[in-house]
Amino acid sequence: MGKVYIVGAGPGSVDLITVKGLKCIQQADVILYDRLVSKELLSYAKPSAELIFVGKLPKLHHVIQERINKLLVQHARKGKIVTRLKGGDPFVFGRGAEEAEVLRDAGIPFEIVPGITSGIAAPAYAGIPVTHRELGSSFAITTGHLKEGKDEGINWKGLAESVDTLAIYMGVGNLPYITEQLMKYKRNPTTPIALIEWGTTNHQRVVTGTLETIVEIAEKEKIQNPAMIIVGEVVKMREKIAWFEQYQQALRETV
Repeated sequence: MGKVYIVGAGPGSVDLITVKGLKCIQQADVILYDRLVSKELLSYAKPSAELIFVGKLPKLHHVIQERINKLLVQHARKGKIVTRLKGGDPFVFGRGAEEAEVLRDAGIPFEIVPGITSGIAAPAYAGIPVTHRELGSSFAITTGHLKEGKDEGINWKGLAESVDTLAIYMGVGNLPYITEQLMKYKRNPTTPIALIEWGTTNHQRVVTGTLETIVEIAEKEKIQNPAMIIVGEVVKMREKIAWFEQYQQALRETV
């Protein structure tokens, strides 16, 4: 019997994977990797490793989840070390728990290797702390990936009224609905909001506005997924501590 490592690859930058996550890549016989995993990470695999792309594009699933589950079990039963490489953290909107459940039911040994999630890393690279002693003492993450504009049970009222900072995953396509819901439940229309596209990577792009202006700004700037939405007064800190753009500029000047 082999073993499966369900590994969080981090938010995009190859440097942000954990030491243990990197070791799991290096020792794997088989690596099943997602669309948002940095391809540079795969260069650390041993030459004999089998690399299997199992990413899913929005509305276009290359390999359905049931197929992924079967591949994990199939290769582990052949005695192979399998690394299931997921963007971000496997337990934060990553379906890692579902895969772990399948492995447990099949009697396959496995380990969960946490990764840095985009809800914290992307704002950090944009110069936005998700908590701040003066601007925000509470922080929540939620999905913004809605089906046909339906609520899907998300407690927008509670999020709007009770949480200082919101990190919303997969929500750019539903930005008008999200901002509408937050303002509906009395979140101030002038609340700062940031959209962080391809956070932590060399393609990172950040736009800011308010709940009442961000939809127009996002359309003008053509912001697309993958992108994080950060809502809260902490977004104001970007004006002072945005550092990644300066870092990138310094790199360009040295070339």
